[in-house]
Amino acid sequence: MADHKELLNLIDPHKMPKHIGIIMDGNGRWAKKHHRPRLFGHRAGAKATRQAVELAVEIKLPVLTMYAFSTENWSRPASEVTGLMKLLKELLIKEIPDLDRQNVFLRFIGSPENVDQALWQEIQAMTAVTHGNTGLNLNIAFNYGGRQEIIEGIKKLFKTSESNPEFISKLSPDVLGRYLYTAGHPDPDLIIRTSGEFRLSNFLLWQSAYSELYISPVLWPDFDKSEFCKAILDYQSRNRRFGGIEAT
Repeated sequence: MADHKELLNLIDPHKMPKHIGIIMDGNGRWAKKHHRPRLFGHRAGAKATRQAVELAVEIKLPVLTMYAFSTENWSRPASEVTGLMKLLKELLIKEIPDLDRQNVFLRFIGSPENVDQALWQEIQAMTAVTHGNTGLNLNIAFNYGGRQEIIEGIKKLFKTSESNPEFISKLSPDVLGRYLYTAGHPDPDLIIRTSGEFRLSNFLLWQSAYSELYISPVLWPDFDKSEFCKAILDYQSRNRRFGGIEAT
């Protein structure tokens, strides 16, 4: 297998994506494959997350959005959800000082609904330490759902329109985008999904209208820097037409 440094040399710095989204899938199957509990898989997945962030910093990626916990994940066994919340807090305490040193701006996107309010406030307080940083913008999609995000955006639009009746008549996709969690960020150029599943699973539904999709058969805990480089190289091999035709 090629070292990620060798693959980095193949990446064209002039064709880099500005925003990459990752659906981190396969922790549970990885744990089952290794005859371990599901939380063991989530811990292994956390190491893969660190590698992905390190590579994003290395290639000077502007925005990385990682799908950590969906609004549908509350339906998992209570013991797994509780374990995930504990793991999240543990990882933030451990990783934020290093992210801060790497000039990473970390924020969580998603809804506080159903989240323990003490945990939510701790998350906001811990991530605020990084909010003066100017490097990679790292979004962790936590208690996130694409449909819910759009609904919340529409509610915000409605409040604005109450005091400005002409606002709705001038509504455009760009304007709606300003009311979503990812406001201020470009739409993802590339969305990566691991574990071989061919679906978006309610991730960045509005923003992914013209995203390139890359499906990796690799389970998330095994998705290392080399695999990330392969995804970027595949992206760079594509001709993005955005509904138009190829230039001749």
